Amino acid sequence: MFGDEARFGNNSKLGYGWFKKDERPCLKVKIGYLSFYIYAAISIKTGENFSIQLPYVNTESMNVFLENLSKNYPGKKIAFIIDGAGWHRSKDLKIPENIDIFLLPPYSPELNPVERFWEHVKQNVLRNKLFESSEPLELATEAFFNSLSNRNVLQICNVNYWDI
Repeated sequence: MFGDEARFGNNSKLGYGWFKKDERPCLKVKIGYLSFYIYAAISIKTGENFSIQLPYVNTESMNVFLENLSKNYPGKKIAFIIDGAGWHRSKDLKIPENIDIFLLPPYSPELNPVERFWEHVKQNVLRNKLFESSEPLELATEAFFNSLSNRNVLQICNVNYWDI
């Protein structure tokens, strides 16, 4: 499984759209600082995925994610491929017995298929929408995640350079 985390906040993300000729669209925007992070693990072979929302990106949150990932796949060995963020390499990281961590080369986010997943989620959940608080955003991201089938996830994260 490949893993990564992404920040979701209530600040607006503007994008392109289709509008009537000679009409200038008016969109409300919000500059906000309320945010949360979603940690995800995705299998590029089956499209199986596991995610959890946490308030921070740090070693403590990574430990919570790994513990929950391990419990979600009891009796299965997981090769977990992630980038080299500080909290992924921390000496205080508690790696469960059924998870082996492998680090991607530095400065190579294009090698992680989960990056494509985040781009897709943000395009479909955040673009041209206004969230007054983090709760509606949390509900919207959760609903979007739940709407995706394993097949959808495979299509979004499709890469031909990982033949594992």
